[in-house]
Amino acid sequence: MLQGRHALVCGGSEGIGLATAEALASLGADVTVLARRAERLAEVVATLPRVHDHQRHGHIAADASDTQGLSTAAMTLCGQFPVHILVNNTAGPPGGAAHAAAPETYEAVFRQHLLANQVLVQAVLPGMQAAAWGRIVNVISTSVKEPIPNLGVSNTIRGAVAAWAKTLASELGPFGITVNNVLPGYTRTQRLDQILAERAAATGKPADEIARAMLATVPAGRFAEPSEVAAAIAFLSSPSASYVNGINLPVDGGRTRSL
Repeated sequence: MLQGRHALVCGGSEGIGLATAEALASLGADVTVLARRAERLAEVVATLPRVHDHQRHGHIAADASDTQGLSTAAMTLCGQFPVHILVNNTAGPPGGAAHAAAPETYEAVFRQHLLANQVLVQAVLPGMQAAAWGRIVNVISTSVKEPIPNLGVSNTIRGAVAAWAKTLASELGPFGITVNNVLPGYTRTQRLDQILAERAAATGKPADEIARAMLATVPAGRFAEPSEVAAAIAFLSSPSASYVNGINLPVDGGRTRSL
């Protein structure tokens, strides 16, 4: 389905990013995974599926908070192998109340998320336009529909990314390029472990008690697996989603109550 397409998957060393790289590779795409740890990325590349003889995978070690370094690395990659699928996926910001966060924290997270996404889009866009085909999928959060308590900085920056993506969807649609957002709910990743630990520290309650309270808000009654979020990303990256553009797709077991 995706043979001949090249996907750049950010945060590809673990969690949702890793599951997405595996899903896209299993559909025949060439996959480049991007994260900070080169050694771990090399391990990922060695295990990615290869479903046809011409399929090739690679990796880039880069830090999303280093805007110039990220841009240089992405431009170098795209100069060699045009990217047709971009999955923007970056670790979530630390928890805490919005009013208590330092301005420098907002600035750093804005750089790590929205500015990183922007430089990657600018790097991949010429290749997508030349192919008259492209998929940009941003992994953000259900907080763009309903802010999550004690994630003030994340709620703010995720909302900015969602508005940026919606604007891009209108601008890039005429070139055959779609821009969509996937909004994971509670998913079994390192990020979930971080949230549980932060809430346990803040409340003095055991992490398993906090987990049960979180699950009580999820109609499906369980946490998601990274592969389930990856399946939604893979669909939005596929030819089958050619007329899906500018949406926010929750993958949250029904937790989001708003339409």
